[in-house]
Amino acid sequence: MLGLGTLLPWNFFMTATMYFTSRLKNATHLEEPTNWTAAGAEHRSVLEAKFNSVMTLCAMLPLLVFTCLNSFLLSLVPQRVRVMGSLLIIMLVFIATAALVKVQLEPLPFFIITMVKIVVINSFGAVLQGSLFGMAGSMPGSYTTPIMSGQGLAGTFAAFAMICAIASGSELHDAAFGYFITACAVISLTIFSYILLPRLEFFQFHQNKKMKQTTNEDVDKSVHLKATGWSNFHVTLHSLTHIHTDDEEADKEKPNVSVRTIFMKIWPLALSVCFTFTVTIGTFPAITADTKSTLAQGQAWDVYFIPVSCFLLFNLCDWGGRSLTAVCMWPKQDSRFLPLLILCRVAFVPLFMLCNVEPRAHLPVFFHHDAFFIAFMLLFAFSNGYLASLCMCYGPRNVLPHEAETAGAVMAFFLSLGLALGAALSFIFRSLV
Repeated sequence: MLGLGTLLPWNFFMTATMYFTSRLKNATHLEEPTNWTAAGAEHRSVLEAKFNSVMTLCAMLPLLVFTCLNSFLLSLVPQRVRVMGSLLIIMLVFIATAALVKVQLEPLPFFIITMVKIVVINSFGAVLQGSLFGMAGSMPGSYTTPIMSGQGLAGTFAAFAMICAIASGSELHDAAFGYFITACAVISLTIFSYILLPRLEFFQFHQNKKMKQTTNEDVDKSVHLKATGWSNFHVTLHSLTHIHTDDEEADKEKPNVSVRTIFMKIWPLALSVCFTFTVTIGTFPAITADTKSTLAQGQAWDVYFIPVSCFLLFNLCDWGGRSLTAVCMWPKQDSRFLPLLILCRVAFVPLFMLCNVEPRAHLPVFFHHDAFFIAFMLLFAFSNGYLASLCMCYGPRNVLPHEAETAGAVMAFFLSLGLALGAALSFIFRSLV
């Protein structure tokens, strides 16, 4: 449930692009069409055309920044404050989003407010995610898997909720109101889950065990354990200069963890995961969400095409790719075939551009039929989940045991860097269509 809560907010915003863009037309909110079919009509304003790319950039840059800052927060801010504070702020953002459905706003103020909300939920979502994985680290390794599963379900749940909102037959803004209230309900359950968690005997046992281990360790070792990221590594070096001489001598006998040395061991995998997400976020949803069905011709499938073929299909296949790594890990980490497969994914960028993306100014439509778009999405999403998971699993395996934690932090940084680069490139890719 807590894993679901980390990525659900962003997925709810991303999946609701039809609602957001309907309020960014040149006309005022009340003068716009109020049903799902009319919402997909053309006459796009500048804000409407740029919404997907700006939304992705406003989501991924804070994610990158707060992933880097999270190592500081782990030692400065108590766990309960980080988790509960993040969940409550995300909840307030969704309450405000649901309330704004009923408030008339001009397109520009609505656009600015929406982007501010996206920055907030992704900033606190990054803090929440880092805190939860830190909590899971105090328990047996198998307890990290439910968090990963919850994250994989977040996008699927959001897409399914949007499909249900459309199927309700309600007007666009009434359905959007129910959609965001659903998000509030799920986040409420997540908050309840976190309140319940410390009361469980199992959780108490492992938390107490972790505290006892920390108390019995030498000061220099506890400083090393805090060095979980790029920034904290420098904090560790600074802290070591204030430790007693005897502790410094003991520290010299322990293995030295160098970020540069670790990066030199895992740089192919770090760059691979970065490139994987650069291609994915550069294309999805900036290009894929603007694809139109060529079969529907005003029928019901026209309304369901993007929620089903783009968002639901992507999240299901991405989840399937991540899950497959639990039973099959091919190619091997030293194989040259792995980076080759990752480089081949760049072909998806022109393939999606040549689908029926509207509006378009430069490229012709080569893949008219909906089946092409769906086939591309199946391979695109599955390869993203599978190859990214392989890289994230192989990274810590390429280093010594005492370097694995720092290697994981380096891999997480390059994953976030790939998301941010993809968000920036999405403007260029979309303008080329």
